[in-house]
Amino acid sequence: MALDKLLENEAQSEIERIRAEARGRAEQIVQDARERAQTLLDSRQRLLDTQYQAGLVRARSAADLELNASRLTASESGVTQVYRMVEDYLENVTSAPEYGNILSRLIQQGLEAVPDAEAIEVNPAEAHIARHLVTGVDVRENPAIRGGVRVVARGGKSGVTNTLSGRLERVKADMAPQISRLLAE
Repeated sequence: MALDKLLENEAQSEIERIRAEARGRAEQIVQDARERAQTLLDSRQRLLDTQYQAGLVRARSAADLELNASRLTASESGVTQVYRMVEDYLENVTSAPEYGNILSRLIQQGLEAVPDAEAIEVNPAEAHIARHLVTGVDVRENPAIRGGVRVVARGGKSGVTNTLSGRLERVKADMAPQISRLLAE
């Protein structure tokens, strides 16, 4: 029996050795799996963080763009309102007592630009003022002219229009940034 016990002990030792080796390999497999899982989790976390940051940047950019668009729209609206107010004022300035002085300067500047003028055209409502201001040149009524004059030469083939609204149109582009800046303050 001693041989049986010896064989049994040897077999038991071999079984224990194989089990220990299997446990070691199983632990190594589990450890490797955990490391791969952790690496995968870390990788996914970095990817999610990167996507989150990119999303924040996009959201901020979109918000900034929308804010700037709103500011631009508000600025454009403000500038439009300012021009509308100025145009309304210019429409009414023709009935102001000082309009004679304004019309006189517009006529003088027009005559300087067209020295061989044959006629000056003004709105019918302003003709009586122009006739008192101009000598030596025919004053004609033209309902299309408002708030200024048109100086005509060479039978109407050349001339210059000098009106308040025309002057406003010429300076609008130059004044828009200044008006926007003032409205923003």
